[in-house]
Amino acid sequence: MATDDVTPNAAFRRLRGHRSPGEFAAAVRRAGREIGEQVSCDARYIHRVEAGVIRCPNYAYERVFRHMFPGYSLTDLGFATRESVRGRGARAARNTPPVLPASPTGARPYGAPGNDSTTEESDVQRRAFMTGGSAAVAALAVGAAAVPQAAAAPTAKGRRPGATDAAALEEAVRRIRLLDDRHGADALYEKAGHSLRAAFSLLDEGARSRHVNDRLHAGAGELAISVGWLAHDSGRFAEARSHYAEALATARMAADPALEAHAFCNTAFLARDAGRPHEAVRAAQAAQQAARHLGSARLLALLALREAGGWAGVGDRAACREALARAKADFAKGPADADPEWMSFFSEAELAGLEAQCWAMLGDHTKAAAHTRRAVALQDPHFTRNIALYTAQLAADLAASGAADEAADAGTRVVGLLGQVKSSRVRAMLKSTAHALRPHAANASVAGFLERHQATALTPRTA
Repeated sequence: MATDDVTPNAAFRRLRGHRSPGEFAAAVRRAGREIGEQVSCDARYIHRVEAGVIRCPNYAYERVFRHMFPGYSLTDLGFATRESVRGRGARAARNTPPVLPASPTGARPYGAPGNDSTTEESDVQRRAFMTGGSAAVAALAVGAAAVPQAAAAPTAKGRRPGATDAAALEEAVRRIRLLDDRHGADALYEKAGHSLRAAFSLLDEGARSRHVNDRLHAGAGELAISVGWLAHDSGRFAEARSHYAEALATARMAADPALEAHAFCNTAFLARDAGRPHEAVRAAQAAQQAARHLGSARLLALLALREAGGWAGVGDRAACREALARAKADFAKGPADADPEWMSFFSEAELAGLEAQCWAMLGDHTKAAAHTRRAVALQDPHFTRNIALYTAQLAADLAASGAADEAADAGTRVVGLLGQVKSSRVRAMLKSTAHALRPHAANASVAGFLERHQATALTPRTA
């Protein structure tokens, strides 16, 4: 769909009310779960709807929106009717030919006779990009049959990437993040790399439109960060570092401070985990410099927490406290329209969890456990991986503070989540807790946890 003649969706903006795009996106995801629909809605999707870029939602989103606003039609929600945007006639009237690759699965291309795909957000258009990897990732993560991988170039010969390719790339990023939230990184990393290679192929080809090129650079950079995070969370630190550096280079080439801040943010987190706390501090400070004019207090809060984690690793309690105070002050300013879409995970629960990690590194495990309990209690059930992570962190904090019974109970809850969450980080934390609790094996709760943990350690993991 052309983007130079779009009309903002004022009706949808009114329905959002006082909520930020990120908060409203979370409400959309919750509504989807209430009716059994799985939609990967985030702040960028809400921005695109309100800007009029998405003229008509796909069927899944339509069902969710109708559930949220009973009695409203698509036009009441500010959308065009499905008939006005569907099929070859509507596309010919807009004079916007599709920019889609041939499907390796034999599916008809978008707009072919008999295909009733309707919008930029249609499942068929998403699949066109995601056959390069993320559709197979989805199937793998939920245990469905594998999807064939595409080795072909992402666009047809002689054609340059367009807005459809950029939209599909952005959707691939959302989908990978959604799957990571629910299942963890281990099952996703290898396959997600296919999508990343396809994304950089699009950049190499280059779009005619500067606006589309900007979207492709931003999308490829965000995808590099997402794949880097999957490597990071599954213990592949060198590969994660490479992906984050690739994202940073992309940000610098595109003069994109938001992408630069995100790349430095993740680099700081990785440096802390890899035992390079001084580098973590420098990267977090560079991220804050990049983000200073972006208008997102919540982003600055997260970056201050990354800096605090670095100072905790250095052992500088005073500098850590100062960074934590800045993080809390910025977080208290509340959400804003300028908050990046990738920050949908950053809630009060995450704030508590990251502060807990700082106190644990500083050796105050009792204070760490108090903050981690809060993180577990506040976490959105949508983020299954984070529930497992925080609970594993709680078990470790309790074990270190001498509360063996409570640590064993928390550890047992994590073992129960390992069937859903495949994260090397969580498994490593659980293994460390089991080691710390072995001297207390005479305790019935501890013995039960150790037995269950040993059983999971002997069970082969599937990728």
